[in-house]
Amino acid sequence: MHFGAIKKFDIANGEGIRTSLFVSGCRNRCPGCFQPETWAFDYGRVFDEAAKTEIFESFSIPSVRGLSILGGEPMEPENQRGLLPLLREFKERFPDKNVWLYTGNTYEELVAEVGTNPKAIDITRELLSLVDILVDGRFVEEKKTLGLRFRGSSNQRIIDLNKTRETGEIVIWSGCDGDRVYSPV
Repeated sequence: MHFGAIKKFDIANGEGIRTSLFVSGCRNRCPGCFQPETWAFDYGRVFDEAAKTEIFESFSIPSVRGLSILGGEPMEPENQRGLLPLLREFKERFPDKNVWLYTGNTYEELVAEVGTNPKAIDITRELLSLVDILVDGRFVEEKKTLGLRFRGSSNQRIIDLNKTRETGEIVIWSGCDGDRVYSPV
């Protein structure tokens, strides 16, 4: 797995101060994507032990609330295989921190029966079990609304996966105010 950036003290990609990992590789190729350079699977650097250490060390600061994973497309099968060990260790080492994951796929596509969707592979459900908040759906340029909280277009959902697992029904994150637009102060 390659990655384009590790962004520390990020406040744009999830609630609170976060560390964000931008993985490389995306077959969705959404028109209007804000970082098409990450479509290439070999963009940036190889994700190695040094990159993992850099991420984990950022959590020595108590105000950093969690890890956000973006792309590219984290749910490409190649990236899932690279992310699963990272998320397992992250959850073990930082049980009080949360994980946000951004995907151009819908939750329903990801939890489909293995083999019915190219992104629903043998480890997808385990990977999703380590994610607290899933921002799902392709970026749709025609539905782009500046100021949407933590997403780029109004079709995208912010799903509370913990509550979704509890209830068996998709639960939209309670910090989401629907399509309310946030404007700078």
